[in-house]
Amino acid sequence: MSDLEKIKQLRQSTGAGFKDCNSALTESGGDLDKAVEILRIKGISKASKKMSRDAREGVIALSGDSTKTSVLEVNCETDFVAKNDDFINFVNELSEINNSVNSDIEQLKKSKMKNNKSVDENLVSMIAKIGEKITLGKTKTLKHQNSKNYFYLHSVVKDNLSKLAVIVSLNVIKKSEKIDLFGKHLAMHIAASNPLAINSEDIKKEILDKEQELITEELKNSGKTEDIAKKISSGKMNKFKEESSLMTQQWVMEPKKKVKDIIQELKIKDFKIVDFYRIKIGD
Repeated sequence: MSDLEKIKQLRQSTGAGFKDCNSALTESGGDLDKAVEILRIKGISKASKKMSRDAREGVIALSGDSTKTSVLEVNCETDFVAKNDDFINFVNELSEINNSVNSDIEQLKKSKMKNNKSVDENLVSMIAKIGEKITLGKTKTLKHQNSKNYFYLHSVVKDNLSKLAVIVSLNVIKKSEKIDLFGKHLAMHIAASNPLAINSEDIKKEILDKEQELITEELKNSGKTEDIAKKISSGKMNKFKEESSLMTQQWVMEPKKKVKDIIQELKIKDFKIVDFYRIKIGD
């Protein structure tokens, strides 16, 4: 086999560049197996150096069906790489595995990909090949009994890959075109309005405490009496809860109504929003 054929074979098996393959073959004395090992070690070295850099671009990958749906955030450093075919193919395969392991990130990292190497190993190889830091970000799977999932993708990069994704789970006893349309619209609403919880009582305490702290600080030097300041503070907190809770948000497609009003107009017995998840790249 000629040196050029060896370089070609090495490039196909490792995904490394021509220069790196040529250097590894020279170092290994023409031994392909040794050259693969040299590239693997150098790849890990290159990858570790890149891990100190920021990776705030990337894509959100959606996978699954209406009964079980998953999203996975995969970050890189530039939007250019986020649109690279190698990166996109890698993320698509990751996304399917992620759905199969129900978004268990540790299990995902150990899972085997089509080339029989683990996700972690392939991640190192992809970093070495592309030359940017790549990380696995947030991930979530929604699967609830007697429920149907709806989704919305915003700023689509390609097919099921986007910059922002929403999954919303609705309890569905019977099939209904009315529910299907509402589910699609609700996912769009969540993308635009970014609620923190379905109901105000579900908003995390630490978020409410932080908001209260900001309001108190704002009113500290306002010159208001203590009683008036308390009333203003209470009003601001109530407004924050209303605007941050899905059920009491203004419906984006008809702002004079709230989400709960639209649900009442559906007139479907025992209908409710079970769960939702909104994820935006870099958040």
